Amino acid sequence: MAKLELDHLSKRYGDFHAVRDVTLDVAEGEFLVLLGPSGCGKTTTLRMIAGFVEPTGGAVRVGGSDVTWQPPWKRNTGLVFQSYALFPHLTVNQNVAFGLEMRKCSPGEVAQRTAEALRLVRLEHLGERLPRQLSGGQQQRVALARALVFRPDVLLLDEPLSNLDAKLRHEVRVEIRELQRQLGLTTVMVTHDQEEALTMADRLVVMSEGAVRQAGTQRDLYERPADRFVADFVGRSTFIEGRVESPGMFRTVGGLAMRCNGGAVGAASLAIRPERISISPTPLVGVDNSLEGTVEFVSYLGAQIDIHIRISPRERLIAQIANRAGDFTPLVGDGVHVGWASSDARVFEDGAEAS
Repeated sequence: MAKLELDHLSKRYGDFHAVRDVTLDVAEGEFLVLLGPSGCGKTTTLRMIAGFVEPTGGAVRVGGSDVTWQPPWKRNTGLVFQSYALFPHLTVNQNVAFGLEMRKCSPGEVAQRTAEALRLVRLEHLGERLPRQLSGGQQQRVALARALVFRPDVLLLDEPLSNLDAKLRHEVRVEIRELQRQLGLTTVMVTHDQEEALTMADRLVVMSEGAVRQAGTQRDLYERPADRFVADFVGRSTFIEGRVESPGMFRTVGGLAMRCNGGAVGAASLAIRPERISISPTPLVGVDNSLEGTVEFVSYLGAQIDIHIRISPRERLIAQIANRAGDFTPLVGDGVHVGWASSDARVFEDGAEAS
């Protein structure tokens, strides 16, 4: 494992800035996740680290050595592609061994390291099978073994779970995280899946339009989003438009008064996480904000239930409650009371910056 440094890394295609001045330090053994929507620059950043895309500016350093202009096969990084990119006519053993053979390793070393890599991903018994004879999860693990066989300083994962079904994604991401911790690998993963990022990362980097919007732990980004984009992309929020009328007082477009923390007087939006909203059939006592509403939609999600509540002709909230026997669960058309603490809502001035 080795420290990875990105120093003002940029990539431009003509007038289009795919990646803008990205500076990041990834510590030895850290699992960093680049999170963002399609086209935000996260995969281009990963491919510049791997050496498959040449940067327009900036530098990539692995273990203190500048590898910016080295070809992929000369920098000790392992990349797992989104599509797995397995050779269909080669067996599992041959797929994993291919890169070592291209590097002119001795037959004995190739056999030893191939067997070692397949043991790590628990596929040593399937070495003679072809990719088409494997499940999606097994193919993903072959691709991971092929990246690990080099004993890389940095492991790079490009949306490695996107081709798996939901249940298998849950299982495989746990396997990858446990293996990464076991080997102490410095790892950078790209994903647009929030849950995947929140459960796997030591640290998250949210990107948009080629730039880093915020970097930090899951708690940092969820509890203290730097701007509205981060608040909207990491987790879920209800955004209520309006203005801060005076310190601590927010007035919605629909005319409702709400207590808030911070925010300069002027146009703003208020962001509230669904799980921070209390819901009751009777008036709530001891909360900063207490409003009446009507249930418009109930979404049953198994462990949790989302309640969509109309609080004015212009505004609607989403409250999230746990699915527990005996708890109050309203029905569509029911009148309810909702409430939350002012500290549980974030003010974004002019719809952008958080307070």
